[in-house]
Amino acid sequence: MVPDRTTEKKDKSDLEPGYLVICWNDPVNFMDYVTHVFQQVFGWNRKKAEFHMLQVHEQGKSVLTRERMEKAEHYVHQLQKYTLHATMERDQ
Repeated sequence: MVPDRTTEKKDKSDLEPGYLVICWNDPVNFMDYVTHVFQQVFGWNRKKAEFHMLQVHEQGKSVLTRERMEKAEHYVHQLQKYTLHATMERDQ
C-alpha cells in the first residue's frame, strides 16, 4: 500500500515561525477604551476583549494572538493607531 502524500505535506504557514502580538500596560488609556479597541481590531466579543484588557491591566501585558509576520505587523499597526502600546516578537 502506498502512503497518501497529501497528508504528509505541511502547509507553508505551518513551517513559518509565528509572531506574538503583545499589548502592554500604559498609564494613559482607560480600561473601557482598551476593551473597545480589542473588539474593533480583532472582532472579539466583549467577554474575550475584557479578559485580555484585564491581563494588560493586572499583569502588565497580554499576548493577544499568534500570527504570521505580515498579519502580526498589521495588528500591531492597528493597535498603535488607537494609541495602544503594542509590539510583536517571534514565538519560540
